[in-house]
Amino acid sequence: MSQLPKPDTAELRGKYPGVFERPASARLALPAVIVAALAIFAYGLVDLDFSPSKLITGMSQLGWITMMMIPPNPGSSFPLYMQALGETLSIALLGTTLAALFALPVSLLAARNIIPSNLIRFPVRRFLDSIRGVDTLIWALVWINVVGLGPFAGVLAIMVSDFGAFGKLFSEAIEAADRKQVEGIRASGGNALHEIRFGLLPQVLPVIAGQVLYFIESNTRSATIIGIVGAGGIGLQLAEQIRVLEWQKVSFLILMILIAVAAIDFISSKLRFAIIGQRAVV
Repeated sequence: MSQLPKPDTAELRGKYPGVFERPASARLALPAVIVAALAIFAYGLVDLDFSPSKLITGMSQLGWITMMMIPPNPGSSFPLYMQALGETLSIALLGTTLAALFALPVSLLAARNIIPSNLIRFPVRRFLDSIRGVDTLIWALVWINVVGLGPFAGVLAIMVSDFGAFGKLFSEAIEAADRKQVEGIRASGGNALHEIRFGLLPQVLPVIAGQVLYFIESNTRSATIIGIVGAGGIGLQLAEQIRVLEWQKVSFLILMILIAVAAIDFISSKLRFAIIGQRAVV
């Protein structure tokens, strides 16, 4: 067998000097980042009082709690828990739907292909970023102090939190839309509203619908968490049972939440495929 020719190192160095003669800063950048990350990690372990002995002791406590959870048993509170679960699903559905309805027109103002001027688009984007930067749990605490305890505060918290997220996602979907349909509407004499209505929205609505369905599933878990701080739903029942150490009821509530999330995930995936299928046929 013939041997491969030996590469000319000098020629390669002359042809690719950036590969063979990297500056010291480029060679040291990766090791410096690794050392810095390890230093931050070690400092975090010390500063957060990480203790393997506490972890081992806690695992035995976790095992005891797990044994106390078996078997799951709602007792006489099953109708109350079903009502609380329905309340949680309602909070997630209503909050997500309202957020999507309010975010869609605002997202048009944040899309570059709709509003080319930074004078309007920049403050709208920063406004959406500022709302999205506050977690749903913080919004729940805010609205509880505004409208009081209950599911209404939970709906408002999810609506405001998702409003910022939907505004960003919808605007990016609009910017990624194909311009050919818009140009066809314009060439046929349509105005700017016609371009949006018949050129952009038919392309982005399936994407928007898929995002909304995903957020409904995600917000079912969020509605459970904000219920713990007083925003209603099954989270409130879960916090109460943990407080009184009713572990069998706690495990039953967790099982209800898992089943509900799995069911919503199955239904939303079917709906997303149905929407995409309709678009493919059209």
